Formats: sequence, C-alpha cells, structure tokens
Amino acid sequence: MHILILGGDGYLGWPTAMYFSNRGYDVTVVDNYMRRNTCTELDVGMLYPVPTLIERAKIWHELTGKEIKVVIGDLTQPEVMRSFFKGGVEYSWAIENSFTGIPDTMIHYAEQPSAPFSLINYKYANLTLGNNLLVTNNLMFALKDFARDTHVIHVGTMGEYGTPNIDIEEGWLEIEHKGRKDKFLFPRQASSLYHTTKIMDTDLMWFAVRMWDLRITDLMQGPVYGMETEDSKIDDRLMTLFNYDEIFGTIVNRFITQAVVGYPLTVYGKGGQTRGYLNINDTLQCVHMSEKTPPKKGELRIFNQIMETFSVNQLAEIACRVGKSLGYDVEVKSIVNPRREAEEHYYNPVYQGLIDIGVNPHYLTDDVMAGMFKVVERYKANIRKDVIFRGIKW
Repeated sequence: MHILILGGDGYLGWPTAMYFSNRGYDVTVVDNYMRRNTCTELDVGMLYPVPTLIERAKIWHELTGKEIKVVIGDLTQPEVMRSFFKGGVEYSWAIENSFTGIPDTMIHYAEQPSAPFSLINYKYANLTLGNNLLVTNNLMFALKDFARDTHVIHVGTMGEYGTPNIDIEEGWLEIEHKGRKDKFLFPRQASSLYHTTKIMDTDLMWFAVRMWDLRITDLMQGPVYGMETEDSKIDDRLMTLFNYDEIFGTIVNRFITQAVVGYPLTVYGKGGQTRGYLNINDTLQCVHMSEKTPPKKGELRIFNQIMETFSVNQLAEIACRVGKSLGYDVEVKSIVNPRREAEEHYYNPVYQGLIDIGVNPHYLTDDVMAGMFKVVERYKANIRKDVIFRGIKW
C-alpha cells in the first residue's frame, strides 16, 4: 500500500510517516517547511533542534533499513499536487528514486495549523486562507482528474463546531423541519480564521464527494499533546517538532514547559474553556484505523477525534500536581483572556466512531504527564521564557 502524506514534516506528519513505514507501507512525504519557516520569521523557539526532513529520512533508513521518500514542494501550486498522480514527481531524497503509482491513501496535514497565527494581522490571515484552501482545492481536483478511488484522510478540527449549547454529533445532524426530515453537516461556528479554513475544507470535500464520488474521511481532531512515539524512541533525532509558545504550542505541551522553567501557567480568563484532547500516539492510531477501514465511494465519513475532555483549569491542576510531585514549584496564574471566547460553556461531543473501528485510547494520567515532564527536563536549557506568551489578541 502506498501512503502519501501531505505536510510530512509537521508535528503530526513526521510521526505518521514513521508509523506507516515501520508497518510495511510504501511512504512518501511532501512538505514546503512552512511551519519551520514561520517559526523562524516570528522568532518562536522550539524545545530542541530537529533535523531537516531529508536528514530525518536518512536517519530513519540508517536505523531501520526502511525508506521514506521525500519531496520538498509547495502544494498550493496545482502542478506540484498533480505530479503525484501523473508520475512526474521529483524526489528530494529517495534511494530508488522511483514512484510507485497512484497513492492508495493520502493523509492531508498540509495546512497552517495555528489559530493565533491566523489572527496576528492581515498578512498571516491571508497566508492561512491561501495555503489551506488552495492545498485542499488542488487535492480535490487532482483526485477528480486522476484518482477517484484514492482514500483521503483529512485532519480537521473540533474547533469547527465551536461550543454550541447542544451535544456535538460526529459530523452530521438529522433535522426535522415542518414535518420533513433530512441530514446535514453539523452547524459550524469557528472562533478563528484558521478554524474557518477548516470549515471551508469540509465544505470543499463534501462538494467533491457529492459531485465526483470521492471517498474521504474527515477527522475532527482536538488539541494533541506529547512528542514521543514508539518509533521516535529509537533516536532523539527522530522526535517531532515541539513548540511551547502561544502560537504553535498546544496547551498541555505549553503548560508542562512552563512548569519546568518556572513560568506561571497561563490560564486565560476563568479557565472554564473545555475541549477534547488526545495523545499524539492516538492520532497515529486514528489515522491507521481509518486507513484500514475506508469509507464507500461517494461518502464523506466524519469522526470526532478526541479521547477525553478537560477544561483549562483541569489541565492546569494536573500539571500543577504532577509538577510538584517532581519537585517543581508550579504556579497557576489567571490572566486577562486575549481571545474572544466563552470561558464557561456547555460542551458534550460524541466521540465513539473511532473506538468502534478499533482505536484503543491513551488517557492523560499523572504518569503520562510525568513522562512528558521528564522529556522536557532534558531540554530545559533551551527554553526561552520570552517566547512563551506575547498576548496575541482577537
């Protein structure tokens, strides 16, 4: 089986590449280093240095004997996307330098992933809109023209739904109106331009499924935590990107880093903001189980990709408790919320579908968080307090 990973250098993309490669899949990754380049441009620190994508693929091959083919390219350019289907792709690094044909499965991570980034100013808003929508649209037309049987797994976000005062179903909602019934995409109400692009992704994919009988799985993912996977444990150079700043760092990763360096945990406002979370290893499981059980032609299948829910206050409490058990003097500090969001709200999403197809959840226990603390401790000297919080407002 040939897996093509769009956005293969990213926080989730690289671990996914190793995961499938280690299980015997033929893996190709493509990336244009947007995440790395924007981190450099904005001067936000990463916890540890990460080799280039090509270097990581070479290290992976040296240690495992397995090959991950690498393409450095910009998928907002339609011909770059279409080259993967027309046999004209040029590898930046591959041993055999040969293309194995039309991908069986494409995993779509190739998007600007940060809500704060999308609202820094109009420049970064335009970059987010342009990148995310062009990549998805280019992919839909490439599938239409060359590969209507290829299964696409797109990683969306639970942020598409917002925080409605009703239970959040898995993607769809049956409506009865004036005595008639129909099924519609669950109402969306994004809280950032990044989340808005994800809503538009879903709309683009739903259009393409209806018009061209494509097969797509859309995973509405909550914030992910962690940096180690079974595959990365063989060598630290294989660990994924890890940000701890407010722009690209997810909240659990940020809280642990703040605790280790003695920076008060940044709880926004009342701290009642509740979301669904999952371990990075469960992202890999969810994508794999989705790949093994593809949807039918003409189906947009949607799963809510979370394993448990927490409020910000609950996450701060766990980080504080675990940090103190490890000898850290952890302080929790409520600050004026720089975001326009509900700080107390109803939140009850359904998330059974992935369990039904074979995912075995990891949960955020004290032991799991303590393990993350110990990894961050190794790189404590690299942490820059000045990049943790800059107060991006929207």
